[in-house]
Amino acid sequence: MNLKKLKIISIISIFLLNFLCHFLYDLLPNTLFSIFFPVNESIFEHMKMIASSILIYSIIEYILLKKFNIKFNNYIFNIFISIVSNITIFLLIYLPIYYSIGENMIVTFILLFISIIVTEIISYKILSMKRNYNFLNIVSMIMIIITYIIFAYLTYNPIISPFFFDPMSEKYGINTFLIN
Repeated sequence: MNLKKLKIISIISIFLLNFLCHFLYDLLPNTLFSIFFPVNESIFEHMKMIASSILIYSIIEYILLKKFNIKFNNYIFNIFISIVSNITIFLLIYLPIYYSIGENMIVTFILLFISIIVTEIISYKILSMKRNYNFLNIVSMIMIIITYIIFAYLTYNPIISPFFFDPMSEKYGINTFLIN
């Protein structure tokens, strides 16, 4: 196996992991899972789902890279850029469609799949870099931790905006309900 084949597997695996991550908090509601997985159907909470799918798969991918003796560099930097780029790409194509035509599950899945493909192309380029930039890996590890601290904070203290609003349960975050 080579890195290109592994990235094709990554696309499918991350896409499928999103479905698992979507329901993990509902299956095992606890404080730890509320940080990593969606607690409601808001757009913001689904960004945690995307990030955590990438984070979980990165553990599997690291094991596979080592098992198949595939050369790679900048792994932690790759994880952070994958999280940021996937969320950014998804939101850039999803939000205009969502705000103009509303929610369409099939369109959402297609856009998620497209954002994962683009992200895995970026990931391939990062892992294929000739040089390992330790500084970027260290900064990226710190940024991943900060990202999840922000996710945790905003889950329990959401901003009152449509991005954080769950239209199904009419609430923001994990505890706050819409007040009429």
